[in-house]
Amino acid sequence: MKLLRILGWVARHGSALLAASIVAGVALAPLAAALRPVVAPTVALLMTLVLLRIDPIEMLGWLRRPLLVLGLSAWVLLACPLAVFAITRAAGLDGPLGAGLVLAAAACSAVSAPAFARLVGLDAEISLVVSVATTALLPFTAPPLALGLLGLELAISMPGLMLRLLLIVGLPAALAFVLRRVLGQPRLERLAPAVDGSVVLILVVFAFGVMDGVQARLLADPLWVMAGLALALLGNLGLNGLTVLALWPFGTRLALAAGMLAGNRNQALFLAVLPAATDPGVLLFFAIGQVPLFLSPVLLRPLYRRIARPH
Repeated sequence: MKLLRILGWVARHGSALLAASIVAGVALAPLAAALRPVVAPTVALLMTLVLLRIDPIEMLGWLRRPLLVLGLSAWVLLACPLAVFAITRAAGLDGPLGAGLVLAAAACSAVSAPAFARLVGLDAEISLVVSVATTALLPFTAPPLALGLLGLELAISMPGLMLRLLLIVGLPAALAFVLRRVLGQPRLERLAPAVDGSVVLILVVFAFGVMDGVQARLLADPLWVMAGLALALLGNLGLNGLTVLALWPFGTRLALAAGMLAGNRNQALFLAVLPAATDPGVLLFFAIGQVPLFLSPVLLRPLYRRIARPH
């Protein structure tokens, strides 16, 4: 019972713990290096626990707006990366930062989107459906888009990237399905705070591991790191704002929820599946990209609550 209370406390203070773990991961370079090999397993475990909290029967009921779900999924997975690719080409932004920004825009929505949407009073229902839909579709959209149409150099073949994404998404989904059948809905509901707390702890471990190499690059080339951080923040907020403006006529809460889905992407999946031969700058950009992702709940919460408040 004491462990359950601790995990419940961790879940309630998740935003602060995640923000602190990013800073600590940069500061404690030896610990970050030691945890780097567990990044891929933590991503798979995180996906399993997040999917474990989703009731598939309830999900089917939420699919009563299929055109909206498909439209938002197409916007997130296709329109956004194409728009970012066009902007980076027009701005002459190539190399690892440009490739990283485009690939980040091709990622699925962060699985934390529904929890954040519920926290600030946005449309949590559509956030959940679209985040799950884009995660399921990612293995079929990102490889042909990134390696085929856009021609990014990622040191991996299209079938290879597709297979790795299918495994990192499909295996956790299958395991979550089995666990739901074994544990049953009543027990899962009782364990919900513990599962949420475990998700936060896994994210803390992931944040440490993914920051491996950031301190060394920061000391050797601080301008590159600052440029990468600024670009990651611009990509996050830019896609968020562009989506909000495009969907504003359809309602404030929906537009803000869609903006969050477009801005906050699950780049962790790419960190888990891209080979070690991938340009280190691309991988480092994904690591830096976790900063706006982890900090956005803290930074945007007051603004979202004010805008989404009923008048």
